[in-house]
Amino acid sequence: MPHISCCYRFGLLILKKMKKNFCLYAMMALAIMGCSQNNKKQEGISKGQPSRVESESKAEKVGQSVAGSSNLSASAGKVQVLTASDFRKKIMDYESHPEEWVFAGSRPAIIDFYATWCGPCKMMAPMVESLAGKYAGKIDFYKVDIDQEPELASVFGIRSIPTFLFIPMKGNPTMQMGAMQKEDFEEIIGKMMGK
Repeated sequence: MPHISCCYRFGLLILKKMKKNFCLYAMMALAIMGCSQNNKKQEGISKGQPSRVESESKAEKVGQSVAGSSNLSASAGKVQVLTASDFRKKIMDYESHPEEWVFAGSRPAIIDFYATWCGPCKMMAPMVESLAGKYAGKIDFYKVDIDQEPELASVFGIRSIPTFLFIPMKGNPTMQMGAMQKEDFEEIIGKMMGK
């Protein structure tokens, strides 16, 4: 009898180890499949579509050629992609004025620092787009991909995304980190515009 109970225990021990190994292998397989599908989507392989970065740069070029001026495109209620070079021209030349804020824009502006892989950033994007439409001609909306523009992320010390930079016509800008409700976002806009 003791021999049977010992074998029984040994059998249970082997089954437990097999369960753990099976679970480990299953999780690894799912992770590998998820990564390979994600890469296909990012590269546009699955349907032959361009990646989001290519689409955004094409949209930016089209917007600039149609509007003639990228500021005009921003005033038309669209969120415009902002590069470090554009930032120095349209917002502030931080190389010429490293110690003080000198705003170069003609309207208040809001800059969304984001990344394409960031879930909360993706969640905020439609709301920011709708606010850009609502405040068209009153506030310029821009977005900066921190992976594409690490210089700007460094200048502003962006460590958490999404981060929003609210720039009034006069005074210093304010920064808000994290996802927000639309009401909270509009409250900050109201303060920025002096309402």
